Amino acid sequence: MNVPLAELKSTMRTFRTGSVSTFYDAERQAIMDALKAASGKLAGAGGAAERLGLKRTTLQNKIRRLQIPRSDY
Repeated sequence: MNVPLAELKSTMRTFRTGSVSTFYDAERQAIMDALKAASGKLAGAGGAAERLGLKRTTLQNKIRRLQIPRSDY
């Protein structure tokens, strides 16, 4: 089965990461954005963990690993 190249090119999407340069930076920014949107709330309804689809403990470990201080959110 051959697919015309023109069809492939029209369905391809390009994703821009903005100023994010590494996976570490992207993960850190996503967590900080979720924390800010949740007003610093980690768990429960509307919390950052729920917004990111993570368990509270997983989010806490990522915050610790990425060295995100409470003052950043």
